[in-house]
Order: sequence, then structure tokens, then C-alpha cells
Amino acid sequence: MLNFVLFGPPGAGKGTQSEKLIEKYQLIHISTGDLFRAHIKNQSPLGQRVSALIAEGQLVPDEITIAMLEEEVDKNPNAKGFIFDGFPRTVPQAEALDEFLESKGSSIAGVIALDVDQQELTKRIAQRQIETGRVDDQADKLQKRIEEYFSKTIHVLPYYEGQNKLSKVNGIGKIDDIFADLSAVIDKY
Repeated sequence: MLNFVLFGPPGAGKGTQSEKLIEKYQLIHISTGDLFRAHIKNQSPLGQRVSALIAEGQLVPDEITIAMLEEEVDKNPNAKGFIFDGFPRTVPQAEALDEFLESKGSSIAGVIALDVDQQELTKRIAQRQIETGRVDDQADKLQKRIEEYFSKTIHVLPYYEGQNKLSKVNGIGKIDDIFADLSAVIDKY
């Protein structure tokens, strides 16, 4: 099983690139954001809790996120591998993911970080807010999410760097050029 983490701040292009990677490598995409939105849409008890947290611009607690993610992996026992998008966001989440995958006889093959500066992120998300109206892209909530990323989530990178699993790709440019750079990293595995 070939598992990757696609890493980057809100608006880095993880969703766009994941779609292309899924098609090319037949991996299953697990986006915590998509999981949260599905639970919210279905008004599950978990979705109601997640909805309140996201509306405040807060991160969902680890135990909720990890349970949802494990459930998704278990739904796909014959998968060639997974692309984890938006997870892990903390070192404890990264450790929990490693433990869970190890229990399945698997591991994270590599972590690819999309490097995008804050000015570009703000521009992209403002455009996405116009196009999709996502609640978590509103200016006040967006700023909180970007701050969360740079104060907390960024610390996951050294965790994977210490395992020699981290690659960085410039996330600014043409979508196809960024995809080619991502594919070159994955092809090494």
C-alpha cells in the first residue's frame, strides 16, 4: 500500500492536486475537510459538533478526526494506497496515523509539502470564497485557519523530516507544472 500525506496551508492547492494524483495513481483520497463537510451535511451528531468548531475557525479535536479517518481507511480494504489531505495537523495526529497504519501492516511512504506564501494563499482563498461560499473561507475564519497552520500544523514537517519522508514542492505556478513536480516525487516510490 502506497500512502502519502499532501501537506500545505489552506489554499495551497491540496484538493486540486489530489484529484489529479488520484486519477494517475489510483489512490484513495481522504480529506478531513471533505469528511467533516459530509458529516455536517448529514447532520450526524459528530457533524453538529464539527460544524460548531469549524464555524469558529477552530481545529476539530484529534480523537474525532482520527476516528473518522480510521473509519474511511477501513471502508477501503483493497486500496492501492491513500492520499491524506489536511491530516495530520499535529505531531500527536502524525503519531496516531503511524500507529494506525502500522496496525494495518502499512506506513506513510512520503509527505509532500506544497510551499505557498501567505499573500498567494489569501488571494486564492478569496477567489474560492467567491466561487464556493465555503463558510471556513470567510476572511475572519480564514485568518484564524492560516494562523493555526503556521503556529501549530507546520510543526508536523520536522516529524516527517526526521523519518526522511519529507519532500517540498513549489505550490505556486501552473497547476500542470505543480502536478508534474508532485508526480516526480511520487514516482520515486
